[in-house]
Amino acid sequence: MTASTALLLADLLGVAVFAASGASAAVAKRLDLFGVTFVGFVAALGGGILRDLVIGETPPLAFADWRYAATAAVSSAAVFWLHPQFNRLRTTVLVLDAAGLALFTVTGTIVALAAGVPAVGACLVGMLAGIGGGLGRDLLTGEIPAVLRREIYAVAALVGAVAVVLLDRTGLAGPGPLVTAAVVIFAVRLVALRRRWSAPVASDRSGPSR
Repeated sequence: MTASTALLLADLLGVAVFAASGASAAVAKRLDLFGVTFVGFVAALGGGILRDLVIGETPPLAFADWRYAATAAVSSAAVFWLHPQFNRLRTTVLVLDAAGLALFTVTGTIVALAAGVPAVGACLVGMLAGIGGGLGRDLLTGEIPAVLRREIYAVAALVGAVAVVLLDRTGLAGPGPLVTAAVVIFAVRLVALRRRWSAPVASDRSGPSR
């Protein structure tokens, strides 16, 4: 399997899991079939579209290659029709979202590096690719975006993107190390959710009103 084929498969897998994440969130909000598919589409492809626009790749791959839109639509429709089999939708959404975050962060960083984006910029592009779909999903379903909450979300993506860049700079950016980086992002996100890790927030020093 060539590197380009492996990257394509990883990208499509990320599309599928993020579409399922978005569709699950839309099902929980009782949206219709079109609404579920649309939210799944945005969740799956929003980060990749943002990534491509930032690096100057036009039209974005999500529009240029039919396989991306088809994967998002099929995954979303499958969740719509099979959602009674999902016993705990919230848990399902969170696990799928963590998987999508990991896959899209890694592939987004790799694509940015391949496009000649410097290391710091590639880390930021990778993070944006990872969080973009979840941001769109939360906005469409009326939730405060996870990236703006205290939960460790964007930080996990940024750490993973930095790991990918470091692996690339040391010549270790093969399939094994990159999969390891994705697993680390996935694990950090899930552990942060389970243990309720959070970033610091500003303290309320307004005092009692008079």
